[in-house]
Amino acid sequence: MKATAKELRFHPKELLETVSRGEEVIITYRGKPCAKIVPIQEKKKKKNNAELFGIWKDHKTTKNVKKYLRDIRKGRL
Repeated sequence: MKATAKELRFHPKELLETVSRGEEVIITYRGKPCAKIVPIQEKKKKKNNAELFGIWKDHKTTKNVKKYLRDIRKGRL
């Protein structure tokens, strides 16, 4: 769907409803396309089993995350 900048200004709700139905809206300014509004794709949530992420996920000393953090924090408390 195409819409003008003026329509975006005066009818944003209708354009957002169009996007929520899965359509793309191309905004034109003075007859030339200048922006595109697209629906956001939901990301699947990953299950967190108290594991560390990134470079530490396969580290041997972090198999038991709670114990590892307790040991690290002993000196601070």
